[in-house]
Amino acid sequence: MKKFILLLSILTFTIGFSQDNLDLSYYISETNLDPNIPTPESVIGHPVGKWHITHDKLAQYMYALADASDRITIENRGKTFEDRPLLLLTITAPDNHSNLENIRTAHVALTENGSENLDVAEMPIVVYQGFSIHGNEPSGSNAALVAAYYLAASQSEETKQLLNDVVILFDPAFNPDGLQRFAYWANTNKNKNLTADGNDREYDEVWPGGRTNHYWFDMNRDWLPVQLPESRARIKSFHKWMPNILTDHHEMGTNSTFFFQPGIPSRTHPLTPKLNQELTGKIGNYHAKTLDKIGSLYFTEENYDDFYYGKGSTFPDVNGSIGILFEQGSSRGHLQESSNGVLTFPFTIRNQYTAAMSTLEAAQNMREEILTYQRNFYKNARGEQENKAIIFGDEKDAAKTYHLAEILNRHKIKFHELKNDVTLNGKNYKKGYSYVVPKNQKNNRLIQAMFEKRTTFQDSLFYDISAWTFPLAFNLDYTEDASLNNAGALVGDLQFKQGNVSEKSDYAYVMEWHEYYTPRLLNQLLENGIRAKASTKQFTTNNKLYDYGTILIPVENQKLNSDQIYALVSKLADENHVQIDGLHTGLTIGIDLGSNGFRTVQKQKIALIVGEGISSYDAGEIWHLLDQRYDISITKLDTQHLSGADLSSYTTIIGTNLRYLTKSATSNLKEWIQGGGTFIGYRNTLSWLNSQELVKLEFKKFSRTATNISFEQRRDYSGAQNIGGAIFQVDLDLSHPINFGYKNDQIAMFRNTSIFMEADKNSYNNPIRYTDNPLLSGYISKPKLDSLKNTVPFKVSRLSKGKILSFTDNTNFRAFWYGTNKLLMNAIFFNSMM
Repeated sequence: MKKFILLLSILTFTIGFSQDNLDLSYYISETNLDPNIPTPESVIGHPVGKWHITHDKLAQYMYALADASDRITIENRGKTFEDRPLLLLTITAPDNHSNLENIRTAHVALTENGSENLDVAEMPIVVYQGFSIHGNEPSGSNAALVAAYYLAASQSEETKQLLNDVVILFDPAFNPDGLQRFAYWANTNKNKNLTADGNDREYDEVWPGGRTNHYWFDMNRDWLPVQLPESRARIKSFHKWMPNILTDHHEMGTNSTFFFQPGIPSRTHPLTPKLNQELTGKIGNYHAKTLDKIGSLYFTEENYDDFYYGKGSTFPDVNGSIGILFEQGSSRGHLQESSNGVLTFPFTIRNQYTAAMSTLEAAQNMREEILTYQRNFYKNARGEQENKAIIFGDEKDAAKTYHLAEILNRHKIKFHELKNDVTLNGKNYKKGYSYVVPKNQKNNRLIQAMFEKRTTFQDSLFYDISAWTFPLAFNLDYTEDASLNNAGALVGDLQFKQGNVSEKSDYAYVMEWHEYYTPRLLNQLLENGIRAKASTKQFTTNNKLYDYGTILIPVENQKLNSDQIYALVSKLADENHVQIDGLHTGLTIGIDLGSNGFRTVQKQKIALIVGEGISSYDAGEIWHLLDQRYDISITKLDTQHLSGADLSSYTTIIGTNLRYLTKSATSNLKEWIQGGGTFIGYRNTLSWLNSQELVKLEFKKFSRTATNISFEQRRDYSGAQNIGGAIFQVDLDLSHPINFGYKNDQIAMFRNTSIFMEADKNSYNNPIRYTDNPLLSGYISKPKLDSLKNTVPFKVSRLSKGKILSFTDNTNFRAFWYGTNKLLMNAIFFNSMM
C-alpha cells in the first residue's frame, strides 16, 4: 500500500510538473517554425494546456495571428447573447488570399447547373474546422490555439503546398459564452498540486454548466433550425462557401478514448448518399494513421449516428459536404483518473490537434475526389427534381409563416409569394399569409429533409430525435404536391406582414388571438396599465367572425384618453405585426362587448424554477421564449433558495422537468398554490407533483418482458422502447382557453417522454387529446404507440384557491417548435378561465 501511495505521489508530481513545463513540442513535432509568428504563450501568458483558455484570450490570440501572418485573415460575424464576437479565420496560402473571392465563386459554382464544365484539377478544396460547440468540451478550442499557430508558423514545403491546395475556414469557438463559463469554473477550482480524483469540485460544475449557450441551448442541435445567433453566423458562412468537409470537435465520457466517424452505418439518414459514408471512412484512415503514430486509442462506427440533420456532423451531409464528428474522452478539468489511466488535459488537446491536422492531410490528398463528389451530389439531386411545389401558411397567422420562411431564407432555399388565394385539400392558403417553395431547385434534398414525414426506419435506435417536420413544428397548413402555377413573385427581401389598426375608435378595439406575437402585444398593454379582456365565445361584427380568445380593449375608463390609446395600439400593432380593429358599437351577433363572456386578463408576474434538479434545456427554452420572443420579464428562482423565497407577488410559477425539491421548498410552493397561484409543470414534474400529493394524475403503466433477447442485445432492446423525439397528432377543443388562438381542431405536438396521462371521464376536461392514430412522423415502438392513443398531454387540477396545469411534454422544444408556444402563453394569461 505504501509503495502504491509513493507511486501515485510520484505520478501526480510528474503530471503536475509536466503541465507546468509544457511547451509546443508536446503537440507539434516540426521545428522549422517562423519565429515572427507569436506563439500562444507569448500572447495568452501561459502554455497551451496549463490553464483552460478563456474566450477573451482565445480571441486575443486569433487577432494577433491574423496581424502577424499573411496566411490568415479574420472576420467578426456577429455577437453572442453575451456580446462575445463570433470569429472566423480564413487560413490559406497568400496567393490564394489575393484571389479569394474568385476561388470562392468558382467553388460555389461547382454546386450549380453547368458545373460539369469546371476543372477541379487546380481547384482548392474548402474545409470548415469548428471547435467546442459544447463549452465544457474545451479540448477543441484549446487545440485551435495550436492548430492555428502551426498553420501560420510552419515553414515546411508540405505545409506550404497544403495551404495552396486547401482553404480553411477556421472557427476557434462555436460557443464563446459556454467556453467562457466553463473555463472560469475549471480554472478557479484548479489546485496547484493537480488532483486526478474525480470527486474534486473541479470536475463537478455548478448548474447549468458550460455545455450550453447563454439561454442554455445545446447549439449542436440548431444547425437546421438556426434559431440562435451563433448558429446563424456559421450557417451564413457555410452557405457562402459550401465547404467540402466540416469537422466538429467534441468530448465524451472520461473513460472513453477517441471517436471519429463514420458512425453506426444503419443509423444514417436515407437522404445521405452511400458514397458520403464511404468517403468519411476513407478520411478516417488518415485519422487512424496519425493517432497510431502518437499511440492514442480510438474507435469508429459505434455509439454515434448520422440521422438528425440539425447536428454539425450531419447537417453537411444533406448539403453535398462531408460532416465529421470527433469525440475525445474528457478530462473535464486538468486531469482525471480514468479506466485508461490518468487522463491529462494536454493529452486531450493533442488528440484534437492531431485529428484537425489529419483532416487537412486527407482533404489535400483526396481533393479531386471530394470536389467531384460535391459536384455529382448536386448533379444527381437535380435529376431527382419534380416540377411541383410545396405551399405552406396559416391564413390567420402571418408571423409564424414568416419565421418558417426565414429559416428557408437562411438556407438559401428559394420561395415565392402565393399568386392568389387557393384552397387545396380542404385548407385555405391566403396571399400574404402563405409561400410557395418550388421543388425544382438546387437544395431540393434539403427541402425534402425539412418537409418530409417519415415513419419507417432501418434502425429503431437514435442518438437524437427521429422527426423534425418543419411545417408541423410551426403548426402550419401545407401541401407537398401543389402546382407551380400557384407561384407569384420570387421573394427577395423577406418582410413581416405590416400590422395596423383599421380605424380610430372612441368605443373599443378588438384583436384576434391567432397571430404569433399577440401575447407580446397583450403583455405590453397590461404593462402600460390598459385593461383588456378575452372572449370566451365567438362573435360577429362588421361581417367578421371573431374567434375564441379575441382580446377586447375598451376605450372608456382607462388611464389613457382616447387619442393616447389609439396612439398606443397603433404603435403596438405595428411593432407586433398584428391587425387591430376599431369598433363603434357593443352590439354583435353572439356575445355583446359588455357581456360577462369577456373575462378580464390580469397582468402577470412570472417565475421560472431553475437550478439543481431542473433540466437546463427545458428551462432555457422557456426563458428564451419569454425574454427574447415575447419581451416578458421573468424571475429565475433557484431551487436552493426556493424554501425561503417570498412567492406572494408571483401570479404564475413554471417548473420544467422538476424531479426533486426539499421538504421546506415544497411546502412553500404548496402554500403559494393554495393561496391562489398557478403552477405550470412540464414532463417529469408531473410525477413529482403526484408524489407530493399536489395533484392526482393517473398514468398508464408500461411494461414488457424481453423474450429471445440476448445479453448482448439488451441495450438495443431497451433503447428501441425510448421515444427519442417524434411528432403526434392531437384533437383540440377550440372553446377551451388553453387552445385559444388555434384555428384547426387538430395540431401536431412534439413528444420525447413516455408519460402517458389518462383522460378524464368528462370530455370537457380533455381539451387536448391524442387521436386514435396519432403518429405523424418519427419512431415509436408499437407497444408505446398503443399506450399513447387517446391519452391526454394536458390537464388542469385545483389545489384550494390555486391551479396546477400539467403538460406531459415540451411545448417549446429547441426554440423552433413555434406551433405550440401559444399553449404556454394561454396557460399564463388565461389560467383563471380554466
